[in-house]
Amino acid sequence: MPANHPVIAGGARTPFAKSATALRRLTAVELGVAAVREAVARSGLVPSEIDTVIIGNVACPADAANIARVIAVTAGLPETVPAHTVNRNCASGMEAVAQAAHLVATGQARVVVAAGVESMSNIPLLLSEDLKEILFAARRAKSWAARMAVWSRLRPRHLKPIIGIEAGLTDPLCGLNMGETAEVLAAEFAITREEQDRFALTSHQRATAAAALLRDEMTPLFPPGSGAKPVHDDIGPRPQQTLEALARLKPYFDRQRGTITAGNSSPITDGAAAVVITDEETLRRVGGSTATPLARIRAWSAVGVSPRRMGLGPAHAVPQVLSLAGLTLADIDLIEINEAFAAQVIACVMAMASDRFARRELNLPCAVGALRPERTNVNGGAIALGHPVGASGARLVLTLAMELRRRHAALGLATLCVGGGQGQAIVLESA
Repeated sequence: MPANHPVIAGGARTPFAKSATALRRLTAVELGVAAVREAVARSGLVPSEIDTVIIGNVACPADAANIARVIAVTAGLPETVPAHTVNRNCASGMEAVAQAAHLVATGQARVVVAAGVESMSNIPLLLSEDLKEILFAARRAKSWAARMAVWSRLRPRHLKPIIGIEAGLTDPLCGLNMGETAEVLAAEFAITREEQDRFALTSHQRATAAAALLRDEMTPLFPPGSGAKPVHDDIGPRPQQTLEALARLKPYFDRQRGTITAGNSSPITDGAAAVVITDEETLRRVGGSTATPLARIRAWSAVGVSPRRMGLGPAHAVPQVLSLAGLTLADIDLIEINEAFAAQVIACVMAMASDRFARRELNLPCAVGALRPERTNVNGGAIALGHPVGASGARLVLTLAMELRRRHAALGLATLCVGGGQGQAIVLESA
């Protein structure tokens, strides 16, 4: 445990919604502002106590460079509070939490707001290189005739946009998109389509059953526009989901031999999550002797793995963070693992239970242990709830902290894979 015992004083998130649905008209800044404002309010701390703000975000909006600063000031925090943005791809929100915990643990800060945000609906369409060249040439043209000569080069093919989100979800290191890396693991670990669909069904069933509990994490959103309705719940969990419906979906990334479908993958999603991290002395000083944190942060860790097998990030990060915490997997009461793809989570389960994997890839004498289903993603996961990439890591931490308190459980672990070939994990303990 770090000397200053970083704790989570409070937190909140927005509802998560599939892209192009209820939250499409809210910007990443607006989503982040809602989560940060509510997290600070729930923490019992006042804005003047905040030392810094750290926010994870992947697809930085062009009109909000250093989105953390824009969110912090817009949320009403003092202009004297610095803010910076971090990007560890899918783990950006968890990286914000880890950096905040480090600042508090080392005494460099007393109160830090850590958050993650993503509006995947608003990731822009991009122009082709040919069209950009034509636009630049037209702008440089000195006369009307020269400008018309440039425009005469324009062809319909030049107007085809590049879909930013597709480009962003393709890893330049291995040349595969994220779904294709999941197919790599499905083949390597011989994971069947039915296993993946059953996993996805469980995610929807658990998220649906836990809707009221998950609502405790959220602050409602009020999208702009006539006829827009307030959003109080996640838009993603399907109460009527069936195994038969999942089985009818066609493979998305490998049409001939693939097993990864839209149904056993996390949907593209909008949302934000935030927590306030401080030390227990500061929390008691501000909130009184009875002030109790949601959870203590015990250890955190990040690792690198093969980009082609990026989904195995948790299988590498978990043993490292457990070692730092002085624990084994058997000590953990609750686990949150991001469900980027069902195949990816199943592969991690199999890898962590394998002595051979431990010896060959982790340099450990025996298996890390079993991710027991009854303790893992007990309220569903990203296949149902969604995966707004910059926000998911912070959401996992918040969900885990609240469930630890709800169940009076002692120890929790949150982990996720990271596009580009990384893994990150964090250990929480009850306050």
